[in-house]
Amino acid sequence: MSVSTNTKSSRLPIRAPFWAQILAGLVLGVLLGWLARSQDVSWLVTTLEKVGGTFIGLLKLAVAPLVFFAILVSITNLRKVNNAARLASRTLLWFMITSLIAVAIGLVIGLVTNPGAGTGLTPADGAAPERTGSWIDFLTGIVPTDVITPFTELNVLQIVFMAAVAGIAALQLGEKAQPILTLSESVLELLQKALWWVIRLAPLGTVGLIGNAIATYGWDLIGKYATFTADIYIGCAIVLFGVYPALLATVAKVSPVQFFKGAWPAIQLAFVSRSSVGTMPLTQKVTERLGVPKEYASFAVPFGATTKMDGCAAIYPAIAAIFVAQIFGIQLGIGDYLLIAFVSVVGSAATAGLTGATVMLTLTLSTLGLPMEGVGLLLAIDPILDMIRTATNVAGQALVPVVVAARENLLDRDAYDSVHASPVEEPDRVPAAA
Repeated sequence: MSVSTNTKSSRLPIRAPFWAQILAGLVLGVLLGWLARSQDVSWLVTTLEKVGGTFIGLLKLAVAPLVFFAILVSITNLRKVNNAARLASRTLLWFMITSLIAVAIGLVIGLVTNPGAGTGLTPADGAAPERTGSWIDFLTGIVPTDVITPFTELNVLQIVFMAAVAGIAALQLGEKAQPILTLSESVLELLQKALWWVIRLAPLGTVGLIGNAIATYGWDLIGKYATFTADIYIGCAIVLFGVYPALLATVAKVSPVQFFKGAWPAIQLAFVSRSSVGTMPLTQKVTERLGVPKEYASFAVPFGATTKMDGCAAIYPAIAAIFVAQIFGIQLGIGDYLLIAFVSVVGSAATAGLTGATVMLTLTLSTLGLPMEGVGLLLAIDPILDMIRTATNVAGQALVPVVVAARENLLDRDAYDSVHASPVEEPDRVPAAA
């Protein structure tokens, strides 16, 4: 009997939860980054940079085809859902509502704290970016000139446009398009499976990304931008842990604690990877586990991953615009603040779910007539800010489908109330022997 018991025990895997692996990666990354910077260990800096860069490169490798097939399949999946047009419109409406709330919070924080005051920075410290965003570029850039360039240059907005056109055309064709849809679904599953393997490398990627950030920038840079950095983190925290739970409790009438239990693995990965699109398969998985119907989640999550950016497109540009205006000694008025809100709601697709929010910032600054050199002031600190921004983005991308599904009586509340385990662990879990 004792031999049998030992055999059973040996078959049970002992593995730390995914959140613990990520946390361990964060701690180890900080320690290695501090060691590399304090002791000037050049080979360690290079190693951390390569590890983090390789992880992000693997995530980006699948972005273009993943976005195309995810959007195409998600649009065609709407035919399986009753009141598809109503669900799509409600999803877009809640995207806009949460963006307005987020940008309002960003503006209030910026006006109260004056992030550009007392930094010691001057206009001479800034430099105009090589690429800038404008409304003309945004509107004309939606339609591609050919079908290859958007994939080679990773223009996600144009990829979304082509996928939407293909999806709508497939709906119009009906049964004739079924072979294409079957192939598209198979390719999407293949891409998600491959990306899932990359996601499992997130703890290792965390060591490289966090370690490289500490080794490269150190704490001095954060100190120089202390108020601005704190503003972004506080603003995102208010939205993430204040606004979202309030919407869940009052609008969806579900437990915020259960939401974070289910969504936390995706939020963690977003914090580390700084990529909404790279996190998309995990975001969709946790959303479905929270009780959102798969047919609706497969539309709302990819749509949100490319257009729903409360952190990058609402909180950040609002505070950054105030920061830049103060550095350059420009006074903003009520009309300017309304313009910031307008840009945040309408132009959020410009961020396209990729690492960084420079395009959205330049779009905001150009709309307000602020100097583009202000972007150069913020590029150095951007990787540190982008972690919390992307985590907020992804939390919102999971939140809205839950809210809409709950209001439309589509949410499986039993599944929502029972969610408890990390979905990253479940596929490889080995059942206990009988």
